[in-house]
Amino acid sequence: MTVTDEARRALDRQRTVEITTVGRRSGRPRRIETWRYRAAGRYWLTGSPGSRDWYANLLAHPEFTLHLADLDLRVRGRPVTDPAERALVFGEIVPTLDWAGTLESWLAGSPLVEIELG
Repeated sequence: MTVTDEARRALDRQRTVEITTVGRRSGRPRRIETWRYRAAGRYWLTGSPGSRDWYANLLAHPEFTLHLADLDLRVRGRPVTDPAERALVFGEIVPTLDWAGTLESWLAGSPLVEIELG
């Protein structure tokens, strides 16, 4: 089994993950807990509408550490700004969240980053 296969299996089992980004201004590691989502056959980080420090950090430094139960992986985040791709991904994610609000609000104000496993 490759590291990528192992990572995919771990991500399929674990919705809550931790990530360590590099601070865009400080250059220091910043570790937070967040949820991962699966849509369009890939893995994503997002959040309810609003600004996020982790997203600003990933824009400045796309490489980050994804912490899974027994596995820490260096991965890359690919910010998604294309309206059609955002609509496709959020169209799968938002309807599964009973607390999410409207798809339109997520399209307008939520960060969206694909986790690139390599």
